[in-house]
Amino acid sequence: MALLRCDFFSDVLEMGTSMTVLLPQASQEQIGVVEAAPGADGSFPVLYLLHGLSDDATAWSRFTSIERYAAELGLAVVMPQVGRSFYADEVHGGRYWTFLSEELPAVVHSFFNLSGRREDTFVAGLSMGGYGAVKWALRQPERFAAVASLSGALDAVALTADPRRGELFERVFDGRVGPHDDLFGLLAEAEVEALPSFYVGCGTEDQLFTGNVRFVDEATAAGLDLHVDFRPGEHEWGLWDTTIRDVLAWLPLQR
Repeated sequence: MALLRCDFFSDVLEMGTSMTVLLPQASQEQIGVVEAAPGADGSFPVLYLLHGLSDDATAWSRFTSIERYAAELGLAVVMPQVGRSFYADEVHGGRYWTFLSEELPAVVHSFFNLSGRREDTFVAGLSMGGYGAVKWALRQPERFAAVASLSGALDAVALTADPRRGELFERVFDGRVGPHDDLFGLLAEAEVEALPSFYVGCGTEDQLFTGNVRFVDEATAAGLDLHVDFRPGEHEWGLWDTTIRDVLAWLPLQR
């Protein structure tokens, strides 16, 4: 597996930004590492893996074994950097939703030999990144075969009531989560048959558990293809390292 830190200029953000990328690398001599071969056309399936509120593009590779897990699957992993943006076009800041959903995939495919097929494209994230992953899949379901949220901040409307986050949500949403950023509103308006498969995981002692339960209840009622993974645990990397391996095993990889 090759680990790349990619620094590039974003026209959408009008500044330089970064992403961490894992690319499968076929090898015969590396001890203790199993690498899968590319697909028939030489390209690799890709997982966009989104970070949380206090993290950056390096967090997943620093605090989990995602490189080792992805290597044996022949899966490329793209980990972009979006600050504390909630993967939104901030009212008083950068256009991070446009960066994520339009510019980033175009940049990634111009740099790397990755499959562009829906059945080979996935998105996942933790906490704020779980929210971002679900929002991306609900707003652009034609792009993904599967989406996973780990301890996702799924109920953004409820989170805006937290006085500790008042300044954050004023900057991002002007204090009010609009229809394009409210997951429950997006879910209610979605064509369920067009949506990818969903994986919703969360620790039962996590402060975000209630929002995850609400999302699962409404997604189940709507008839989504939904895998639920509620297990003992808090909002911490030990849980996410274990869960992301289960997510990778669940992905419908076409190999």
